[in-house]
Amino acid sequence: MMKKLALAAVLAVGSTAAFADRDAGCGIGSQVWAGQSGKVAKILAATTNGIFANQLFGITFGTLGCSGTGTVTAQVVTFTNENAESLARDMAVGEGESLNVLAELLSIKAEDKAHFFTVSKQNFASIYSAENQTSLEVLASLQNVMANDDVLKAYV
Repeated sequence: MMKKLALAAVLAVGSTAAFADRDAGCGIGSQVWAGQSGKVAKILAATTNGIFANQLFGITFGTLGCSGTGTVTAQVVTFTNENAESLARDMAVGEGESLNVLAELLSIKAEDKAHFFTVSKQNFASIYSAENQTSLEVLASLQNVMANDDVLKAYV
């Protein structure tokens, strides 16, 4: 019943609806509660996103308000989630298997990998800042760092 209600709400909102408050992230909840403001709307949007677990789909395919730029795919998010500790350790030292796999998943060319490793190490504190509690937040910070680098911005 809940799925039918959410589907009806999405269809009622239509494709021209404004995106919901970015605090709730992207997903069906953000679409259903689009245009609403305040804590209640944010909580309802985030809860709906969580119930339907659709953010990964939206990020992968650029739907449900997840239309950001960059090369973050479901595979990258999954890898980052499953290898969070080793990836953080590798970024901190600027080398390692996990960091190399991430570079591969981000389609970083062989000639740019060493630079990617160095930039990751130099910006470790901002990539893994206190505010970045989830893999998506870490990846968003990494994308920002890459976007500000002359070589790596080609991969964002």
